[in-house]
Amino acid sequence: MAIVSVTGMRLAKYVKSMLPNAAIGNCESVRLRTRNASVPVSRGFTLIEIMVVVIILGVLAALIVPRVVGRADEARTVAAKQDIAAIMQALKLYRLDNSQYPSTEQGLQALVTKPVSDPIPGNWKSYLDRLPKDPWGRPYQYLKPGVHGEIDVFTLGADGLPGGDGVDGDVGSWNL
Repeated sequence: MAIVSVTGMRLAKYVKSMLPNAAIGNCESVRLRTRNASVPVSRGFTLIEIMVVVIILGVLAALIVPRVVGRADEARTVAAKQDIAAIMQALKLYRLDNSQYPSTEQGLQALVTKPVSDPIPGNWKSYLDRLPKDPWGRPYQYLKPGVHGEIDVFTLGADGLPGGDGVDGDVGSWNL
């Protein structure tokens, strides 16, 4: 088997010029080694190139992840506000039908099942299919009369304690 080195010439022309006409039909017996041929050679990535990409991805992750992680707490606060707004709408419908809001003792359950304690509503309807839990898994609180208005619907935030700031702050009908 002959080994031929090709530098810059077209491979097919070179093979034809070097082989006799009889041997052209049997090209499998010739092994060619090319150096600087015009045929493109595909190569993999070097270790340096891979390390640069990993470092860039690491920097991007360090910048983006803290912003995304804070969004979960923000989303819970927004969900609580939406739930409270829906509960407030149901309470307003209750008041339109029954001339008053449910008492603190009757609570928000009066929106789902007809109260049996005084004041018993005369024109009760089902106002909610079910009472939602706050995004932290606790029931929403209800006060009549409220501290901030005629009625208050609120959740105590992530810590479950009154007051607090940020994610631990109370979310209520007074700050919709």
